[in-house]
Amino acid sequence: MSKEKRQARKDARMQRKIERQIEKDNNSKLGFLREFKTFITRGNVIDMAVGVVIGGAFTKIVNSVVNDIISPCISMVTGKVSLIDRVVTLVPAVVDAEGVVTKAAVAIRYGQLFQYIIDFLLTAFCIFLVMRIIIGARKKQDDFKAAVEAEKAAIAARNAPPAPPAAPPEPSDEVKLLTEISEKLGKLCEDKESK
Repeated sequence: MSKEKRQARKDARMQRKIERQIEKDNNSKLGFLREFKTFITRGNVIDMAVGVVIGGAFTKIVNSVVNDIISPCISMVTGKVSLIDRVVTLVPAVVDAEGVVTKAAVAIRYGQLFQYIIDFLLTAFCIFLVMRIIIGARKKQDDFKAAVEAEKAAIAARNAPPAPPAAPPEPSDEVKLLTEISEKLGKLCEDKESK
């Protein structure tokens, strides 16, 4: 084999190797994109994204109910301007002669905690109500589908041609044997009568 032919074979092998590597790289990129598309279009991810968006809007509604309706009612009863302002001061603030605070007060801000608890309870209650409505709607839909399927099955059963009559059951071995004996005895009797 000549030197040129060997070199040509070597070049062809190298070219095929490069082509396979390029194809592999392209397939892995396409595979990644296909996998990403499958992940994004999966029902759970879309449901989660919708839930996050609705949850963000829902949080604004709950915050408005707490801040604009519940907190003023509590403030009216307690005499404070806002529930958030409720604190227990452990160490008062240190103020110099000019009125500048040199050391901040140490306080337990329980009003903020109550505000967060009310926010949480309202959010949880509203989500409970929404889920109850959704579950009720799904149950009604499932019941309706089951009723439609049952009606379809009943109509199909009424419109189906009658089933052919069942074949009589095959006689047992004992009955077969007795029938055979009876036939043989009948033949014997006929043979005797004919003689």
